[in-house]
Amino acid sequence: MDILIYLSEFMVPLTIFYIVGFGILSGRPVFDDFLDGAREGMKTVAGILPTLVGLITAVGVLRASGFLEALAEFLKSPASLLHIPVPIVPVILVRIVSGSAATGLILDIFKQYGPDSLEGMMASVMMGCTETVFYTMSIYFMAAHIRKTRWTLPGALLATGGGIAASIFLAELMVS
Repeated sequence: MDILIYLSEFMVPLTIFYIVGFGILSGRPVFDDFLDGAREGMKTVAGILPTLVGLITAVGVLRASGFLEALAEFLKSPASLLHIPVPIVPVILVRIVSGSAATGLILDIFKQYGPDSLEGMMASVMMGCTETVFYTMSIYFMAAHIRKTRWTLPGALLATGGGIAASIFLAELMVS
């Protein structure tokens, strides 16, 4: 195991030196290529920035207004039928939009219930089994100028539902 840790410390610098060395040996203008790539990256960032700001603002407003907690209380009965604890409901709703907001909710769950509780385990597994569907779709499709998403959204939501089901099952299995 120590050898893997030792090797992992050198992988990033080794990769950078390999790319630069390969570029120099190939006769490519490495620095000019780097600048062109950085310029294209900045154009992409400028193009998706409004979407990012809108998503982050919307999640912040939902969290600060107490809407998520009210919605969780409203969905308490259906959630209990699916073996979902009430504190996990806001995480499920926010996770499909923002990973960082879901992380904030999970930290609150850890403080209140502990990371080894059913809620803590379920939230932890859920973060690994699900994706920020709307965030990812809006960023990538906007950057690639794709207007028709076809079956991407239903497929992504189905996969996220599978991840949520897996997290519920695995957390209950681990805790019991």
